[in-house]
Amino acid sequence: MKIFNTLTRKKEEFVPLTPGKVGIYVCGPTVYDYIHIGNARPMIVFDTLRRYFEYKGYEVNYVSNFTDVDDKIIKRAIEDNVESSVISERFIEECKKDMKALNVKPATTHPQATKEIPDMIEMVNTLIEKKHAYEKNGTVYFRTRSFDGYGKLSHKNIDDLESGHRKESHQLKVSGEDEKEDGLDFVLWKPKKEGEPSWKSPWGDGRPGWHLECSVMSKKYIGGTIDIHAGGEDLIFPHHENEIAQSEAANGTEFAKYWMHNGFLKIDNVKMSKSLGNFFTVRDICEKYAPQVVRFFMLSAQYRSPLNFSEEMIINAKTGLERILTCAEKLRDIIGNENASADITAAEEEIVNNVKPFVEKFEASMDDDLNTADAVSVIFELVKYINSNVTDGSSKAVASKLYNELNTLCDILGIILEKKEDSLDSEVEALIEERQQARKNKDFAKADEIRDKLLEMGIELKDTREGVKWKRI
Repeated sequence: MKIFNTLTRKKEEFVPLTPGKVGIYVCGPTVYDYIHIGNARPMIVFDTLRRYFEYKGYEVNYVSNFTDVDDKIIKRAIEDNVESSVISERFIEECKKDMKALNVKPATTHPQATKEIPDMIEMVNTLIEKKHAYEKNGTVYFRTRSFDGYGKLSHKNIDDLESGHRKESHQLKVSGEDEKEDGLDFVLWKPKKEGEPSWKSPWGDGRPGWHLECSVMSKKYIGGTIDIHAGGEDLIFPHHENEIAQSEAANGTEFAKYWMHNGFLKIDNVKMSKSLGNFFTVRDICEKYAPQVVRFFMLSAQYRSPLNFSEEMIINAKTGLERILTCAEKLRDIIGNENASADITAAEEEIVNNVKPFVEKFEASMDDDLNTADAVSVIFELVKYINSNVTDGSSKAVASKLYNELNTLCDILGIILEKKEDSLDSEVEALIEERQQARKNKDFAKADEIRDKLLEMGIELKDTREGVKWKRI
């Protein structure tokens, strides 16, 4: 498998640190509100990466954190007149609900920053001892210039960064607000402010800097060097750049072998922003579209490409997913048909054998830097092949084998073929029962009237030999 490594700016063959195992760290959300549709892209993309590694037989240690102490959380807590922990715990649970809806598997570990404070203090102490950090009036800063490799991930020149900071830094020093030795130095530990959560430390009560949190949690739950560090491209600088600096300075070893970053998500070709009124939470979107449609849409582009979220694109995704689900339903109908033959014929064996090239093409797409767009195209080709070669007269055996092949590939993408049993409310159940009775009484006008009423309610009925089937539309 080849991965585009942001660090080297080229595709590289993935070679795990330990054969048969892979450690992946993905920066998770700051939990002060419901996650937005932009948060969902890395969750879905890197969940798919994890699924593919598992499909290939790797033992995956997948770690994704929750940032549960932050200025935004504190601001929300003050507005709601509650403790910060009330806000963070509430939205951690809401985030987990959204992730489950999107079929994102729970991480091997979901560490929370506030539960790892002692290890953060220990890393800051190590950096101070190694002269990579210093304390000023309760604030601990990282000496950015003490780390020779600074800028290697973002490919920024440190002197160019310094010129950009010079004017801002001068203004802060004149006003007495900045005690940094250098304008590029960043905060590892900040002193307590009134009304904010804090923890005891050698430098006084305070809380960790954001960049420090991920360095500590990735080391604790994966190791000093991790196979893959991933997140949105907006995190490359300064977050991931600072993670590298403090981790490698403290640990004396390479922080991550491969860096993967997904592209931005835009709304109707415009950057998502609350001020523009085009800010959508996952909860908002999933009220209008099935979560599986949202997931399918997110995988319709290669993860490094920018992705445009629009009504037209999401409807296209819905239509595409429906083609796959309809094919799966057709196969399940044959498997459940009592009149279908149980034995596979020689011709049907050939049909099954001809699926192998589709699987190989799918794997080649995924091996090429997780190209889910091409992988989805292969699934459409497989669906077309199945529809062309399977009829109502096909055997249960061939339908079962083809279903398993299709299901395996879809499962890698996190696409669920078997629709979960929807619960109809009592009114709808009563209408379906009433329609069945009308049909028995040969009152077809009334039966049609009820069918139309159900259609208006978003329930589509299908009369089959096995009975009435329905689906939400």
